[in-house]
Amino acid sequence: MHLPRPHIPRFGDFANPHNVSQHNRLKTIFEYVGIVLGIFPMALMVNWVLLPHAFVGGGLTGICSIIYYATDGAFPALFPEYGGAVPVWLTTFLINLVLLVIAGKTVGWRFCIRTIVGVVAISFWYRVIPILPQPLIEDPWLGAIIGGFVFGLSLGIVMACNGSSGGTDIVAMIVNHYRDISLGKMMLICDILIILSAFLLPLPEGMVESGQSVTYLKIKRVLCGFCMTISYTAAVDAIMSRMHQSVQVLIYSSHYAEIATAINRKVNRGVTVLDGMGWYSKQPVKVISVLAHKAESQMILHLVHSIDPNAFVSLAKVTGVFGSGFDKFRK
Repeated sequence: MHLPRPHIPRFGDFANPHNVSQHNRLKTIFEYVGIVLGIFPMALMVNWVLLPHAFVGGGLTGICSIIYYATDGAFPALFPEYGGAVPVWLTTFLINLVLLVIAGKTVGWRFCIRTIVGVVAISFWYRVIPILPQPLIEDPWLGAIIGGFVFGLSLGIVMACNGSSGGTDIVAMIVNHYRDISLGKMMLICDILIILSAFLLPLPEGMVESGQSVTYLKIKRVLCGFCMTISYTAAVDAIMSRMHQSVQVLIYSSHYAEIATAINRKVNRGVTVLDGMGWYSKQPVKVISVLAHKAESQMILHLVHSIDPNAFVSLAKVTGVFGSGFDKFRK
């Protein structure tokens, strides 16, 4: 009696979706948890560093902080715990809500689910985390660098979980649906204008120091905003390049069938077996091609060595891998 051979997912031979559904559900749960928890340090830096220092960063956070500073004392009856200012959590939620409605009607609600989770999470954390009367990091320059770096790391974790905290990400989603333009340049221009607008805002009373002109303090405020934005941008780029780094492994071995099966079952990566020929020996040879995340490369090398210590292996970094199990194609 012959038992049916179990299906093994291969690169170039996609697996049955039912065989990987449980794995995908577990991965999705971890990603949603990562989005909610990853946003927490972002909100912490805003309420403990950015707002106490009266900084203005880029993106929607910068716009909401400008509204917060500009409405200081305007609504004492409505927002007594915020000194009468319109709180950041409320403006973040309302502006994102409008953007999400537009995005839902243009690109579809299915593409906005994770963004909705991110928007609710960041509004919630802004609400429950108290705004410190004095910044956690007293030195403004150090606060801008460290605060921006932690903010960027958190945002990178959220993006690595295929999530978003809303704001400019929603705008990018909408614009991408209609126009093929450089979103990076557009966002950079918006960030510059938002940060520069801080120069027009009045300084908080505690920020005015004796012997220093108001103009100097406003310039310092703007420069700290730029410093924070540069810091968080560098952190996002660092963590995204690290977490999404992929490799291509080429394996030359006479034990190709055993190695390919082991990679399929133990690393859960697809494998392609190519036909080749050794030019010197004129003998046919099988070449195993594997695309994997960098963190999985050591496991693959260990498997190959345990099966065939004499195997010839080539390991190369790749700039991007798109498709099942890797990054999603973007419009």
